[in-house]
Amino acid sequence: MTQAWQADPDDVTAIVEARHADPFAVLGLHRTTAGSVVRAFVPHAETLTVVPDDGGPVTSLVRRHEAGFFEGGIPAATGRFGYRLRAANPGGTWELRDPYAFGPVLGPLDDHLLVEGTHRRLWERLGAHPMEHEGAAGTQFAVWAPNARRVSVVGDFNGWDGRRHQMRKRVDSGLWEIFAPEVGPGTNYKYEIIGRDGTLLPLKADPFGFASEMRPSTASVVADPAPFPWTDRDYLEARSQGDPRRKPMSAYEVHLGSWQRREDGSFLSWDEIADRLVPYVTELGFTHIELLPVSEHPLDASWGYQPIGLFAPTARFGTPDGFARFVDRAHAAGIGIILDWVPAHFPTDVHGLAQFDGGPLYEHADPRRGFHPDWNTAIYDFGRREVANVLAANALYWLDRFHVDGLRVDAVASMLYLDYSRRAGEWLPNPDGSNDNRDAVAFLRRVNELVYGTYPGTATIAEESTAWSGVSAPAYAGGLGFGFKWNMGWMHDTLAYMSEDPVHRRWHHDKLTFGLLYAFSENFVLPLSHDEVVHGKRSIIGRMPGDEWQRFANARAYYGFMWAHPGKKLLFMGSEFGQTREWNFEAGLEWWLLDHAPHRGLLQLIRDLNRAYREIPALHARDNEPAGFRWIVADDRDQSVYAWLRLGDRHDCPVAVVSNFTPVPRERYRIGLPFPGRWREVLNTDSEIYGGSGTGNQGGVVAEPVPSHGFPASAEVVAPPLATVYFEFCPEG
Repeated sequence: MTQAWQADPDDVTAIVEARHADPFAVLGLHRTTAGSVVRAFVPHAETLTVVPDDGGPVTSLVRRHEAGFFEGGIPAATGRFGYRLRAANPGGTWELRDPYAFGPVLGPLDDHLLVEGTHRRLWERLGAHPMEHEGAAGTQFAVWAPNARRVSVVGDFNGWDGRRHQMRKRVDSGLWEIFAPEVGPGTNYKYEIIGRDGTLLPLKADPFGFASEMRPSTASVVADPAPFPWTDRDYLEARSQGDPRRKPMSAYEVHLGSWQRREDGSFLSWDEIADRLVPYVTELGFTHIELLPVSEHPLDASWGYQPIGLFAPTARFGTPDGFARFVDRAHAAGIGIILDWVPAHFPTDVHGLAQFDGGPLYEHADPRRGFHPDWNTAIYDFGRREVANVLAANALYWLDRFHVDGLRVDAVASMLYLDYSRRAGEWLPNPDGSNDNRDAVAFLRRVNELVYGTYPGTATIAEESTAWSGVSAPAYAGGLGFGFKWNMGWMHDTLAYMSEDPVHRRWHHDKLTFGLLYAFSENFVLPLSHDEVVHGKRSIIGRMPGDEWQRFANARAYYGFMWAHPGKKLLFMGSEFGQTREWNFEAGLEWWLLDHAPHRGLLQLIRDLNRAYREIPALHARDNEPAGFRWIVADDRDQSVYAWLRLGDRHDCPVAVVSNFTPVPRERYRIGLPFPGRWREVLNTDSEIYGGSGTGNQGGVVAEPVPSHGFPASAEVVAPPLATVYFEFCPEG
């Protein structure tokens, strides 16, 4: 017969079998009618004693169960006290802190804010956080799994034994937590979860894990909590000033695993990337580096677009602090960092978020809304407040913890439409029969409001491939609230035009003019992205027709056209020097091509285009405003010539641009201009320094007061073959 201070035998059995509903009610230090008692579960121990921290008398506990359940009265104890446990068996003696001796770290406010969906800094409460708690050093673990019967944190520190650190459930929110003493940074861990139906699930990585093992291993890793010593205060202050739409934005898009690799084929470290990539981008004059997803992902072939570790920079390149050093180095050079962010879907790998606590939790329960047929992935339940809160907090986390400057949101179109890539009967409409995903719309608006309201100077960019209205309009005005939108139509039309032989381009002339009909309906970015140089599409230079000289001349003319066209710029790595083969994510770029003059010339052109774009306000200040553009010649399809003006503010020097997309030079080609006087030729893609023929205007042209094309003045210019020329008007004084 048990004494009044002893645990009920059924509780003892439930503890050692790891199926007790509330292990904290049994284990640890408790007050009973017979005085204080300590109960502990230490597998493999044959004896166990309590060693008080204050030097008080040591108390031996009685083994109630051979699996390692011990308990015993502490006669001298009158309240809570700190203690260690000293265990022994024939193999030796060891000491440990009892995790059940510690109270909770989370509080009712955490429960309330999560359930309400408004916990803006959720990453500071969930996940693994090394800390000192109640006088002891260790790590606090917390995870959301409301439908689980039991959650344990397992890892190197407890032999991956789910009986050892069974967590405390916070019934108001479905959060589980435990403080694990003597567990520190670098520890590998996962969660062992028993689902609602009693099934033991595959071990789960931490949804809020801040670091992870190198694939193919999948454990989360306790990250170093030391604050990073940032040096970018001045950069962030400058970033917060002014309107991003009025600033130059020329982004170099990079897949870090295949930009460069070491000689043995392994990945560069974050510090090696900083040493090589930041100076390269700075020299080329780009304003931003846009990274394909760097969140942890199991499959290299997904390019990062099937992330599992939403809060963990991938271990492929090193530790989270290494990523912070990379961002800090970029900021020191004046380069912004934009991350691809993927809330549109997530993979169903067993260690990830899918069926996290035994059933749909992060994903929508109805497969017509919770499964993505294109990618065989799950879709988040954006209408569940806790899920939306986790994702919104994740967006803010990258801006806060790593000082990144923007988020490019992948596959927005797939989020907006309930019938995206689905046939009739495969999707669940709204009650009124409509196909807009209202939960996703509300989620995107909320994220954009939080980003712009919390981190001044940052930007969000949507990859949205349809004509959804108001993607980059403010949320308060009924838009989605993004700062910018990729102009996918411009990309497809212009690449299709450039792929045509020049003799046929007259029949496709409108492909280069059509984009101006809607160019200011959104705040557009002009992307030549990674998606356009894979899967049989060929590289940019590979799309160009003609012999080698013509291919490079076409590419130079096209880039000149792009950099002078309204809209911010994005160019995928390798395209800046004329990579010949398609992008291969498993190998570095063809850097040896720079031994050849045409490739060096193209690289020099990109450098000069970026310099002109940054330094001449007319080329960037009104990228997203109709007042920044005016056609001069839009209809000369017979000669495949286009001419237009770029305009800044009233005192900014205007720029006239002429593109000739045939190999025939156009001599004495008259264009209308707003002012008489000298217009300086500031860039010519046919210059010999770029590998061109050297045809040009000898430094500039003089406009006469002869009306043409609706302008009061005009000039005869030379439009070189397969070339784009910029003329700037800056009168002296």
